[in-house]
Amino acid sequence: MPKPRKTLGLIFEKSSTRTRLAFEVAMNQLDGSAVFLANADSQLGRGEPIEDSARVLPAWLIAWQYGLLSMRSCMRFADYSSVPVINALTDDFHPCQLLADVQTFVEHRGSISGKTVAWIGDGNNMCHSYINAADKFDFQLKIAAPEGFEPNADLLNTHKSRVQLSRDPKTAVQGADLVVTDVWASMGQEEEQNQRIASFAGYRVDEELMALAQSDALFMHCLPAHRGEEVSASILDAADSVVWDEAENRMHSQKALIEFLLTP
Repeated sequence: MPKPRKTLGLIFEKSSTRTRLAFEVAMNQLDGSAVFLANADSQLGRGEPIEDSARVLPAWLIAWQYGLLSMRSCMRFADYSSVPVINALTDDFHPCQLLADVQTFVEHRGSISGKTVAWIGDGNNMCHSYINAADKFDFQLKIAAPEGFEPNADLLNTHKSRVQLSRDPKTAVQGADLVVTDVWASMGQEEEQNQRIASFAGYRVDEELMALAQSDALFMHCLPAHRGEEVSASILDAADSVVWDEAENRMHSQKALIEFLLTP
C-alpha cells in the first residue's frame, strides 16, 4: 500500500491570494496536499467552539495553517490541537511574511545581522513581526509612525534595545539598509480609509525619502500595494525594489517552515 500523502489544512476568515497559494503550492511541491476551508463554509463559521474543531480536525491533517483571524483565536486553536498550528496572518503578527522578507534580504545583500531596517507607516501586525525579528535576527529597527498608529507599547518596551520609534520618516530612513512599508488601511479597516490617508500624509515612501537611505538600500512591501499612497509607483518598480522576489519567497520560506515542523 502506498504511503499516504500528508495534508495541510488551510482556514481563512477573510480573502487571501498570496498566503493561500503559497501554502498550497508548497504542499504540492513537498508531495503533499492542502485542504482549504473558508471560515464561513465550516462549522467554525456557524459557531462551533474553536476547542472542539481543534480536537477533531487534526485526526485527518498533519498541520493547520490558521490565517487572517485574531491572535487569541489562533492561540486557542493551538492549545487544543495535536498537530502544529501555523500563524499565517493574524491581527497582531505576520511571521510567515517576515520569514520571506529575511530570506529575500539574504539573497540580495547577505546576512541581515548588524543592518538597519526602517519601517514607515502603520504600527500593524507586520510592524510587530519586524520588532520581534530585530531581536531574533540581530538588526536595528527604526519605526516612523504617526500619532495614534504606533505599534504595541509592551512589545516596543520588551525590545527597546533594538527598536527606535519616531514621528519623522526621514529620521527613520536615514542610513537604512532596508526600507519597508505596508498599506495604510488593512483588511477590515476600509471604513477608516479616508481618515487614515489624512493621518499618514507625509509617510509615503518615494524617491526623496529613499534617497536618505543607503545607496544600495532595498525596498520591500508585503503586497498588495496601493500605488501613489504608501509608496510611489516608481519606487515599487525600481531596481532596488525586491517586492516580487519577496512575494515569490512566501512559497519557499513556507515550504521550509512546513518541513521544519514535520521533521522529527
